[in-house]
Amino acid sequence: MSRPSTLPKRFPDRDEIAVVRAEAEAVEPDAEADATRRLAGRVMARRDLGKLVFLDLVDRSGRIQLLVQPDRIGDDVDLDLGDVIGVTGKPAKSRRGEPSLAVDRLELLAKTRRPLPDTFHGVTDVETRYRQRYLDLLMSDESRGLAIARTRIVAAIRAYLDGEGFLEVETPILQPRYGGGFAEPFVTHSNELGADLYLRIADELYLKRLIVGGLEKVYELSKDFRNESISYKHSPEFTQVEWYEAYADYRDTMERTEALVLAAAQAVGSPTVTFRGHEIDLSPPWQRVRFVEALEAKGVWSRDEAELRAKLEEAGVDTGRDRSWSQLVDHAYSHFVEPELIQPTFVYDWPLELSPFARTTDDDETLVERFEAVVAGMEFANAFSELNDAGEQAERFALQEAEREAGADESEPGDPDFVEALSYGMPPTGGCGVGIDRLAMLLTGRDSIRDVILFPALRERGP
Repeated sequence: MSRPSTLPKRFPDRDEIAVVRAEAEAVEPDAEADATRRLAGRVMARRDLGKLVFLDLVDRSGRIQLLVQPDRIGDDVDLDLGDVIGVTGKPAKSRRGEPSLAVDRLELLAKTRRPLPDTFHGVTDVETRYRQRYLDLLMSDESRGLAIARTRIVAAIRAYLDGEGFLEVETPILQPRYGGGFAEPFVTHSNELGADLYLRIADELYLKRLIVGGLEKVYELSKDFRNESISYKHSPEFTQVEWYEAYADYRDTMERTEALVLAAAQAVGSPTVTFRGHEIDLSPPWQRVRFVEALEAKGVWSRDEAELRAKLEEAGVDTGRDRSWSQLVDHAYSHFVEPELIQPTFVYDWPLELSPFARTTDDDETLVERFEAVVAGMEFANAFSELNDAGEQAERFALQEAEREAGADESEPGDPDFVEALSYGMPPTGGCGVGIDRLAMLLTGRDSIRDVILFPALRERGP
């Protein structure tokens, strides 16, 4: 059994490195300030130069040089790169003008037992970065900055919605029926209830129950789960924000989506970002394109299944896995339209068959008031003027069941309890879901969703 540690259990009253570094910036070269400061962090570099030892100390806020006389490092302290230390001293500037802390006292707080990766190159293996994120964060200022940026994005979204009068709520993750999207769920089992349960694929149906209950403006920042493939923009566990607003429609929701994204962008930089090789301007208003007109412009729109299939095959698209008209038209959209939308775009007025929870448009009952927000070929938001007629909702569920029988396993299953909730009356409502991971990719210029998820899902490491 190892001996109990004799290292300190706390290091109170410390300052952030960024704050002390700013104080040191104001000091003349080869001089010290009068104030005494306490810092704690990890030793990431060491240079022994006779009468002085130069250490680089890093915490979450930044990096600073420590000026340490060798006798200030106790004989019982065997200092290695990666050790966590606490220091007391005065903000200073070296002769060469580097902001520093002139150390009066140094304490070892935690000992590293493994050598750090190359401190210059950091963690270069992508697999290691994802599997051992703590090493990536430890070695990379950029990775720490990315984690902090994501947190600020979420905080800005929450602040925006709170400021607009929305209530943040929590709804079930384990659900007796899954719904709110086209997706394959994860299945688990409750021994106590004696029933299978599903990890939610979306929050929609429960949030709209709250609208029925009179809460009027609600949102949830949630973890959702889809038992599907992994790609640069897909993860089986992901984060999204969904909000629902009574007495609003999808056009109101378009404007709210623009405002929310703008607030998130400003929290980490500016509305102009570089993403997947494109310079993107997120400033409102975004362009708006009708779904049908976009497909007509590509010559791949038809309401007839056989004709649409022929158009796609003539264009070189393999339709072998498309078993219904709705699958064909969705394939046409994802192949011809979505990849070419670079600047932020609302694609709106979708076919009813693809949108079981949206109200029909005033001009065409085969289309519904739905939009997707797309940027650089990637969809990151989906919204409706929400269907609020119980009878019509039951018919839509029946339509989705026909799609499932045709082989569309991801089609929306029915939910009689939700239909019953609607039968008590739901106000006209606009609702939207924004993928937080994809938004973080966009605002930080990352090409892979795994870069913006701290601990992404990975296959088990091979032998």
